[in-house]
Amino acid sequence: MTSDVVIAEEELIVRVVGAMGRLTLNRPRAINALTLGMIRDIDAALTEWETDDSVRVVLLDGAGERGFCAGGDIKALWESAKSDPSIAAEYWREEYLLDARIASYPKPVVALMDGLVMGGGVGLAAHARHRVATDRLKLAMPEVGIGFTPDVGGTWLLSRAPGELGTHMALTGGVIGAQDALLVDFADAVIPSDAVVAFVEELRTGDVEGALTFASASVAPDLGHSKLAAAREWIDAAYAHDTVEEIVAALRARPEPDAQATAEEIVTKSPTSLKVALRAVREAEELESLEQCLDAEFRAACAFLVPDGDFVEGIRAAVIDKDRTPAWKPDTLEAVTQAQVDRHFAPLQGIEELGLGAST
Repeated sequence: MTSDVVIAEEELIVRVVGAMGRLTLNRPRAINALTLGMIRDIDAALTEWETDDSVRVVLLDGAGERGFCAGGDIKALWESAKSDPSIAAEYWREEYLLDARIASYPKPVVALMDGLVMGGGVGLAAHARHRVATDRLKLAMPEVGIGFTPDVGGTWLLSRAPGELGTHMALTGGVIGAQDALLVDFADAVIPSDAVVAFVEELRTGDVEGALTFASASVAPDLGHSKLAAAREWIDAAYAHDTVEEIVAALRARPEPDAQATAEEIVTKSPTSLKVALRAVREAEELESLEQCLDAEFRAACAFLVPDGDFVEGIRAAVIDKDRTPAWKPDTLEAVTQAQVDRHFAPLQGIEELGLGAST
């Protein structure tokens, strides 16, 4: 590849600029939601650059002002869940393989997390060697709100956050800012949003630390106080319980209004998703690698691919009809059976296992 030449300009812009290979997600109207084509194009670029000595650093960023990446191609996954689960399974397979590749890539990968970063966007960015947030970051793993479960390696990250902060994030799907992203280890550094252009320009040299030092010399962004740090006492106490029902009861019993409000927020989510998510995060604590977590997440994700399930209903309510009134089945935590949860952790039937963990 020659410097400053754009070799693909559709959903993904691929460039080599100086010593930097730059991958720009280019669906700004969809907040750069990931399509299967984008996943494949990112993987192809990484393959070419891995043996290209002129490329010393890779930058992942997003086009537009709204965010780095709002997640996966949710409408395509919805259609697949209703008619042909193999399409969604293949999407997740290639997405998770890419997330694992980014984590182990031999050259420094810098993810620039500016604005909204959710779901699949977290998978791309939060496993990079250098996770650089801006003061505009709004990060979330909101899967339980659409009848799904944290994936893209999210359980690896959530299970290793301080105390019970990761459990709180998983069960609420709440948005956090840059300072809290540092606290829960979803980000490594924060730069001012008005220093992004200069930071990217400095990366042309291939010197990541130099670029970070340069950007940090700008006026420090005002990140405000850490909301999660201020709530650690009630979060760690309430979420230490073993079931979602006990967690909700503990939150309701707390004196803090925020804890009580959190309980009422949680019970609006898919009851099945909540129970699957809690078990997934708890079991991830015992797993030894990101790859093993991705294997487990793949099983759980594929189990949600049923036409009349909460995943289809959750996307309908949030994205298709936008009525925000999902009819969950079952509609209470107490009605979710152990068998309904267990099927998300059982060996796959009719779909090949991801098998990443076996090679680690």
